[in-house]
Amino acid sequence: MDNGNGSTVARRATAGDAEELIRLRIVMLESMDGEPVPPGEWSELAVASLRRRLPLPGASIAAFVVDRPVGDGPGLAACATGVFEERLGSPTNPGGLTGYVFNVATDARYRRRGYSTACLTGLLGWFADNGVSQVRLRASREGLPVYERLGFVLETGPSMRCSVPSRPRTRSGGLAPEAEAGHAAVGEDVQPHVGGLGR
Repeated sequence: MDNGNGSTVARRATAGDAEELIRLRIVMLESMDGEPVPPGEWSELAVASLRRRLPLPGASIAAFVVDRPVGDGPGLAACATGVFEERLGSPTNPGGLTGYVFNVATDARYRRRGYSTACLTGLLGWFADNGVSQVRLRASREGLPVYERLGFVLETGPSMRCSVPSRPRTRSGGLAPEAEAGHAAVGEDVQPHVGGLGR
């Protein structure tokens, strides 16, 4: 949406945008990985998650989007998604609220128009409205200048990830008997994968 002075203003996404948000996520993943990313169970679960979580009152997740220009048909041109959580406070973040930006994507034919900047600006405003004073993200090389213009700075220290095997649960939420029996042996049998932080 144009705000009247030539710049683009993003709108907050609704549950109805869920499928397009995941389509743009595939665009982002393919751009980063350099190979096709097929949809499947993962994308269906992601769509369902957005449809469930985006409309919730006081939701800790939000996405800001720019629609395709009039005449290009329905759909999104760009998006940025974020979540926040309450961690333990620190001297630099006494309240402990910490945000994370992910799923920043623009369709190839709409790049270099400021759409990602508009989406990120809307998202940062949402963080501010919720009292989130620290926001983090993982930057691609191409996106680094955009993030720096918005005030993000590089952090030191390696990022790490551990893939933890899931355990079956009962309907009441407790561990299933077979998972309970194997709980003590998990640390002995599983070699976790350590690598870069997920996207």
